[in-house]
Amino acid sequence: MDLDLRKLRYFATVAEHRHFGRAAEHLYITQPVLSRQIRSLEQELGCTLLTRSTRSVELTAAGKQLYEEAQQILPSVTAAVRRVHDIDQGVQRLVVAFSPGLHVSDAIRAFASRHPDVETDVVPARWWEQDRPLRDGRAQVGYLRRPFDDSGLRIIPLGSEPRVACMPAAHPLACRQELTSADLDGERMLDVPKRRTSSLEEKFELIASGHGIALIPLSVARSYSRPDLVHLPVTDAPGIEACLAVAADRREKLLRDFLEIATATLRTPERPDVV
Repeated sequence: MDLDLRKLRYFATVAEHRHFGRAAEHLYITQPVLSRQIRSLEQELGCTLLTRSTRSVELTAAGKQLYEEAQQILPSVTAAVRRVHDIDQGVQRLVVAFSPGLHVSDAIRAFASRHPDVETDVVPARWWEQDRPLRDGRAQVGYLRRPFDDSGLRIIPLGSEPRVACMPAAHPLACRQELTSADLDGERMLDVPKRRTSSLEEKFELIASGHGIALIPLSVARSYSRPDLVHLPVTDAPGIEACLAVAADRREKLLRDFLEIATATLRTPERPDVV
């Protein structure tokens, strides 16, 4: 069976919005057309992907699996099409993946000044699969935080940064100047695998709502500050290593040049997010 990428995109949009009307608006098509396309996809696959009600849309087990697959397939296809167009038009392009809170712009500016004929782009890396953009072809190099699956990758360490405890401003510990890991014993932590959140925004909303505490990198705390949350140093928490990552078998001159520039730029002591 051939999987229709257009229908897969329609399904992924519905899965993201959990609402046919909002998904249709996002796709610039009518809701009846979208509904027909999703039903057609379900018929082709021979399984139910969504359970519909008057107010919301929920994913079935099969729908959740297809949504996970779509989040890998669709970006990979988009990247492949762009590479084809770049080759056809003679465009050289370097794409850098980056973890939330890490700022790669200084390295990109330095690289662009040396290679003004090269197009540079960035793509965010989701924290639970930071290596994914390197593996599905969306990026050639990553500015990432460990740990992640580094099999088949060459890693260039850049230093480490401390972690801070993020909690509601009204939390009893929020008045402290600093904490230890023992102070957090018995607290509900949002960092554990069973409480994985899909985005930092979702995590911060849960924390602000009193659903728990999270240990986050200092650079994330500085990049996503908000008045209803506080960030306290945890003196005995291990630091988080920042690094550059690239496929071990890639040795193109442009990549070598970027790695050299980025290593020198991102390791400088003036940077507030890598210490």
